[in-house]
Amino acid sequence: MPPARGLFISLEGIDGSGKSTQARRLAEALRALGRDTVLTREPGGASGAEEIRRLLVEGDPDRWSPETEILLFTAARRDHLERTIRPALEAGRDVITDRFADSTRVYQGATRGDLRALVDQIHSAAIGMEPDLTLILDMDPETALARGLARDSGEDRFEDFGLPFQQKLRAGFQALAREYADRCHLIDANAGPDQVASNIADIVRRNLP
Repeated sequence: MPPARGLFISLEGIDGSGKSTQARRLAEALRALGRDTVLTREPGGASGAEEIRRLLVEGDPDRWSPETEILLFTAARRDHLERTIRPALEAGRDVITDRFADSTRVYQGATRGDLRALVDQIHSAAIGMEPDLTLILDMDPETALARGLARDSGEDRFEDFGLPFQQKLRAGFQALAREYADRCHLIDANAGPDQVASNIADIVRRNLP
């Protein structure tokens, strides 16, 4: 008898909202419950996707048009899906990803141009799946931007669009939470990291099979 399919969880939010930290803490919490859990990220999460990541998150903000970004993100996501996400889920492992398709819906589909229909069309054709559960970390854009830039990671291309862009992103993610209320949960990320982690763990536990 094949193993039961694992749970697919994505964390979303504006730059600097704490997604990477909370994704790691959630993976640790699920492993403490005895669940086999894969922690991954986008763009990236597979060898080819990581190569595409560098094209997307480094360099001048105007390096790519929104349309080109959609294609690059989708190419990276397809590699991620084929090589990491789908094999893990089919083996019964949970998958936690720091970003998935909702980021493309908001970043390129809503804030870099009115391209949501194009994003959804390409996603349907090339990806064709959504997370079981999406946790959207919602916080003050000015605070998040300062935190993101302070990292000085060299992957600051989207932070370099500035505060108005981050404000549009926040509104986009809030709208997405309303649109996909069946799987999206809006998390107050202005709270301390321990409280945020506790709130996330409570939601995930309620959704475990």
